[in-house]
Amino acid sequence: MDEITHERLKEIKRSFRLYMSGPTAQSMGQKGISYKINWGVSLPDLKKMAAEYGKDDSLALALWQENIRECKILASLMMPVESLTDELMETWGEQINSQEMAELLAFNLLQYWTNAPQLACRWMKSGNEMQQIVAYQLLARLFANGLKLEEVELQDYLVHATGALKCKHLGVRHAATNSLYRMMDLGEAYREKVDTVLQGLDGIF
Repeated sequence: MDEITHERLKEIKRSFRLYMSGPTAQSMGQKGISYKINWGVSLPDLKKMAAEYGKDDSLALALWQENIRECKILASLMMPVESLTDELMETWGEQINSQEMAELLAFNLLQYWTNAPQLACRWMKSGNEMQQIVAYQLLARLFANGLKLEEVELQDYLVHATGALKCKHLGVRHAATNSLYRMMDLGEAYREKVDTVLQGLDGIF
């Protein structure tokens, strides 16, 4: 890490005290959102901070290495999408430790990446529940933006998504359901495919 990045990282970490919310952090802790440090800073405030610093891959990488909720969220906001690689995202994917971070990584960063569909199709098959949440929330965003999978990929997605609806993890079930709803919005043909696959899952929809 160069000296400029190091100083900017220290400056950001000091600034969290100005925005901290003890009740928010306590509530997150009670819900199982676990970080070494959690200042409870709101997402709008973090977005303002990210906008002030701008896109910076070196700073984003340094922020992600901190086991601090606010640092990781800022990393997802400040990483330039053109700096993403499959190797980097596989590393980050192993380090996601909360449903909030999984959802924000998909929304703040990955939905804008060229390789997003391929990453989502890999991670939905992962044994890592946080990666599965990223995958399905990412696909939901991509479907909302008009993505249409090739037939083989589509059938693969439907098989894994319907399996995810039976997952014990509520976050995975929610993300899979969200992605199915968004895919159904692509048109009647897609709605029919989802309806056909879900016929044996009474009560899900």
